[in-house]
Formats: sequence, C-alpha cells, structure tokens
Amino acid sequence: MKITSAKLFLTEYSRSHTPEFPKMSKVVGIRIYTDEGIYGDGEVAGIHATYGAFGLIRDLWPLVAGKDPFDNEVLWDQMMLRTFWGQNGGAFWYSAVSAIDIALWDIKSKALKMPLYKFFGGKRRDKVRCYASQLQFGWGPCDSPAITIQDYIDRSKLAIEDGYDAIKIDFMNWDDDGTILNETNRLGLLPPHLVNLFSDRVHAVRETIGPNVDLIIENHAGTNSQSAIQLANSVQDCNIYYFEEPNTPTYYNNKYVKENIKMPVSQGERIFGRWEYLSYFKDNSVQVIQPDLGNAGGLTETKKICDMAYTFDVGVQVHTCASHLLTPPSVQLEACIPNFVIHEQHMRSLNPANQELTNKIVLPKNGYLEVTDDIGLGIEWSKKALASENQITLK
Repeated sequence: MKITSAKLFLTEYSRSHTPEFPKMSKVVGIRIYTDEGIYGDGEVAGIHATYGAFGLIRDLWPLVAGKDPFDNEVLWDQMMLRTFWGQNGGAFWYSAVSAIDIALWDIKSKALKMPLYKFFGGKRRDKVRCYASQLQFGWGPCDSPAITIQDYIDRSKLAIEDGYDAIKIDFMNWDDDGTILNETNRLGLLPPHLVNLFSDRVHAVRETIGPNVDLIIENHAGTNSQSAIQLANSVQDCNIYYFEEPNTPTYYNNKYVKENIKMPVSQGERIFGRWEYLSYFKDNSVQVIQPDLGNAGGLTETKKICDMAYTFDVGVQVHTCASHLLTPPSVQLEACIPNFVIHEQHMRSLNPANQELTNKIVLPKNGYLEVTDDIGLGIEWSKKALASENQITLK
C-alpha cells in the first residue's frame, strides 16, 4: 500500500461573540488517500494560528508522499530528523505531524479491520468517565460569558442534569462587570478583590454541586506562579480535583506552584513531545497530563507520552478542543492506558456548526462515552468540511 495524495483544507465555523475568542473558529483537516482506495482523516487541534500548521503540513508532505502508511513510526522520525524545524519543534510542527499521523492510523486500522484499541494493547475499560468542560462559556449551542455567580451556578446545574458528575470551569475570564481579565490583571500578586471574586465563585459552585461531583479549576495559564498560589490557597477547602494550567508551562515555575499548594496540578495542552514532558515528571510538578492528539504528535507520540507518565505515577486526561473527529480516537487510547483519569467533553462539542464538520457526532450518555469496536477512527470528515473553499490537493 502506498500514499498517493491528500486533500488539505482549512474551514471555519461560527461561534457567538465573546471578548475572549473570535466569533469564528478555524479547523485544519486532512484526508490522505492510498493506492488501495483506503483513506484516512486527521486534524490539527488549535484555536488560533491554524495557518501555521496548514503551511507546515504542506512542507512535510514530500516526506510522506509515496510511502507505506504502515510505516508511521519511521515516517514520524523522518519528519522530525529530516527537517530543520523538527528537532525541538514547537506547537506548529507537532500539530502538523499530529494530523498526518492520525490519518495514517485511520488507514492502518481500516486496512487490518481492527479497532484502534487492539493496536494499543487491548482495552482495560468499556466506557470512559467524562467531565463537562469550559462552563464559563456556557453549556449549550453557543458561547456566552459567565459574569455573575448565578451564571456559574446555572451552568453547573445544566451539566449535572445532563448526567455529568465532574465539571471544569475557568473562574477568572471576566470580572463581575463583564470586563475581560487579561495578563495586565492576572500576573503577580493579586489584589484582595480579585482573589475574593475567584474564591466566591468557586465556593458557590462547590456548594451547588455538593461533595460528590468533582470540580476542576481551569486557568488557561492566565496567572503566573505567584497569583496561581494565591488563588489555589483561597479555595483549598473546596476539594478541587485538580488545578489545570496554573501558570505558563515551565517546569521550574510549575514545581514552585506545586510545592506551595495542596491540590493536584495538571498541564499538557501546551507541552509538546516526550522531551518536554520529562522535566515535569522528574520533579513531580504535575499529577495529571493533558496531551491533545491533534497537537502532541498524534496517536504515535501521545501513546509514548502516556506510557512514560505511567512510570512516574502521573495520570492522563487527553485534552480535547477540536471537532468531533478527535473524540473517538481519544477514547480508544484512553480505554487502553492504565493511568487514565477522565475524558474532557468540551462545551464546543454542543455547537451545531461544529457538529456539521463530521459525518456523525459523539456525545456522552450520563457522563460516559462507550469504547466502540469501530474500524478506523469511527468517524470522518463530512462532505461540507471537505468542500471548504480553502483547500489544496497534495501529491
């Protein structure tokens, strides 16, 4: 079997207006074709700067064209070692490789008629527990900012009514007037009114959901180590499941944060490749990692990262913030690894325009996603996504 060509596209879908994100979200996807009529789909996971990954896929394509898709490990190494930017590559390089790698796994699974979990050593669970993610943007079809304490309470209730027993919220996106809290407001030691604003919101949600629902604090690396410690210590009594991205992901500052708070810390959506993760593991500065199949290096690299984390007693929650295409393969991987913690179900998955990008949608039932026996990814790009005006054919 040989790779013959690919369709690479960049499309958009509409979101409501928020001060935090643009009204349109961009998606970069690829479909790789073979000489045996089997094709595979892949995606770049990202919010901004998708044009960079789109361009890098074009640059990497000559290393893939005409090759055997079963040689995914060899091709992965060649994309790293035969390109100047591959070694110590950052977000764009890893994202471009991810889309290609996922499509190759899709092809391999279809050709051998075996579900992905078989390739990863077999499934350890038949379903994965999920949490409702990013409730500060809403829990429904459109984005809208959470401003008042009642907003946070109402969204938490909606997720619980949908069957979730774990939720995640960023409590520091906007102040109580609806003004965005940016780097000017959130770095360094914070004034009491901001710490109290954060604390009041977290305590209100904990009181609303009760003791039997897990609460994850999202932070999007918006604070630095000093302000992160202040915020964490103000809600120490709220039994936080873990504190996600308390600071810009640098292992030495992360270590300082972990040594000064009493709750688990997670990082990962902005950490790329085994080499970057290793320092976090060695100094025990992270307890849960969050690699994204669409920017961590695809299924090939993410599985290696998860295995390495296991040797350090670090848990895994695969990050998701893309279309529905990456949900099934994420679940297939999470079903197999012994250090799985929980699956992220992003509120973006409820967006009707996002749901039009794939041939089906994948949503949890009562807070769980089933591990299917589907062949390939178990999902593919829709005709609408593939018909994007911004597309090129790679040969």
